[in-house]
Amino acid sequence: QADGRKVLRSSIREFLCSEAMFHLGIPTTRAGTCVTSDSKVVRDIFYDGNPKNERCTVVLRIASTFLRFGSFEIFKPPDEYTGRKGPSVNRNDIRIQMLDYVISTFYPEIQEAYSDNSIQRNAAFFKEITKRTARLVAEWQCVGFCHGVLNTDNMSIVGLTIDYGPFGFMDRYDPEHVCNGSDNTGRYAYNKQPEICKWNLGKLAEALVPELPLEISELILEEEYNAEFEKHYLQKMRKKLGLIQLELEEDSKLVSELLETMHLTGGDFTNIFYLLSSFSVDNDPSKFEDFLEELTSQCASVEELKVAFKPQMDPRQLSMMLMLAQSNPQLFALIGTKANINKELERIEQFSKLQQLTAADLLSRNKRHWKEWLEKYRVRLQKEIESVGDADAWNTDHVKVMNSNNPKYILRNYIAQNAIEAAENGDFSEVRNVLKFLEHPFQEAGSFREVEENAEEEGATATAAACAEETRSRLPYCSKPPLWASELCVT
Repeated sequence: QADGRKVLRSSIREFLCSEAMFHLGIPTTRAGTCVTSDSKVVRDIFYDGNPKNERCTVVLRIASTFLRFGSFEIFKPPDEYTGRKGPSVNRNDIRIQMLDYVISTFYPEIQEAYSDNSIQRNAAFFKEITKRTARLVAEWQCVGFCHGVLNTDNMSIVGLTIDYGPFGFMDRYDPEHVCNGSDNTGRYAYNKQPEICKWNLGKLAEALVPELPLEISELILEEEYNAEFEKHYLQKMRKKLGLIQLELEEDSKLVSELLETMHLTGGDFTNIFYLLSSFSVDNDPSKFEDFLEELTSQCASVEELKVAFKPQMDPRQLSMMLMLAQSNPQLFALIGTKANINKELERIEQFSKLQQLTAADLLSRNKRHWKEWLEKYRVRLQKEIESVGDADAWNTDHVKVMNSNNPKYILRNYIAQNAIEAAENGDFSEVRNVLKFLEHPFQEAGSFREVEENAEEEGATATAAACAEETRSRLPYCSKPPLWASELCVT
C-alpha cells in the first residue's frame, strides 16, 4: 500500500496550490518541482472498495522549517483514557533543546530581547505564534481557502500554510462547506477553521509545559487569538470592499450581511468579490440594472442548488436513524450525530422546495436580495467619498486596492482536475498553463496559443494532445465551476 508515498494526482494539487497561495500573498511552504516515476502504488481514492494503481510522485517542498505544533507532542505523557504516549516521553532535555533551536533560529528578535529570562522568552514566542496563526487563518477565510485536515501535525511552528492534502477553495459560498470528503462530522469545515486552529494552539501550549506554565500560555491565547483574528479579518475585508479611508464600526455588519446575501443566493465567493470593484456609486438606473444582471449571473442556478441539496441518505436509512436516536441514544451515538441528521432533514426540505422553484423566480429573488445589500454598500461608499476632497482620485485608489485584494484566479477543484487528467495521460502542459495563471491571480489572462505550440514542440503523444485539447476547450479559469465539478470528491 506504501501509505507514505505520494501519487501524481495529489502531488499536482499540492504543487499548484502552494504556489497559488504564495502569489496570493498568504504565508506558505513553496513547491520547487514535481517529479514522477514509473513506480505504482495501490490507492482506494474514495474508500469505496475500488482501488487503482497510481503513479508515484515526489514534490520538492521548500520552507524555513518543517517543524510543527505536533513536533512538540512527541513528549506527551500517557493519555488518561487511551494510555497512549509520545515516543520521547520524559525527555525534557530534547524539548528544551528543540524550543531553544526554534526560538533562536526563527524568532531571533525574541531570543535577543529575553535572553536572560527563559519563561518570558517562551511566553513572547507563544504570543507571536498565536498572532501569526490568527492572521494566517484570517487570510484563508478571506479567499475561501479550506485546508481540510487541521490537526496539530499540519500546523507550522512559524505560521505557514503547510501540508496540502484534501484542500479546496470554496466556489458557492457556504459557511459550513467541508472540502474533505472523509470529514464526516465537519470538524474542519470552513467556518470552524478559526476555532480549530485556536484549539491546536491550546495543544501546543500543553506540549510546552513546564518550559512555559499553562496559566501563562492560556491567558495569552484568550487575550490575543480572537482579537488578532477579528482585527486582521476586518482589515482584509475592508480592502476587499474598497473601504480605504474610514474604519467604521458598521463595517463588520456590512461584511456579515454581504456573506449572508452570498449564502442566500448561492453566490460564487471569488467572482462576487471580484465583480464588486466595478460597482458604480452614482445612481444611474441602467448601470445599476446591468451590474445586478452580472452579479446574479454568478449565483447558483436551480440545477446547481438541486445538486447541492440533494439528500444523501436513503429514506429508509434516515427513518431507522431517527428511530434509533429516540429508542437507543447510546447506539445511535456510535453511528451518527444529531447535527448530521438535522442537516439531512434540512437538505430534504430545501430539495423539496427547489422542485417548485423556476429559474425566473430564483432570479427575481436573488436580484431582490442583492439590491438590498448594494444599497447599503452604496451608502457606505458615499461616506468614503465625502471624507476626501477628490472623488476621482479616491475611485482610482479604491479600485486599485480592490483589484489587488480580490483574485480573479484561484485553484478551483475542476481546474486542478483538468490538469491532473491531462498529466495522467502524459501531457504536463496544462499543469504549466494553470501555474502561469496562478502566478498572476489578480491580473487578466493571456492567450492559450503559446502554451499549445509549446506542447506540440515537446512532442506529446496523440492521445495526450487530444486530452490537452479537450481540457483547453473547457471553461475559462475564472468561471464558476461546471455542473460536473459538483461530483468531484477530495479525500
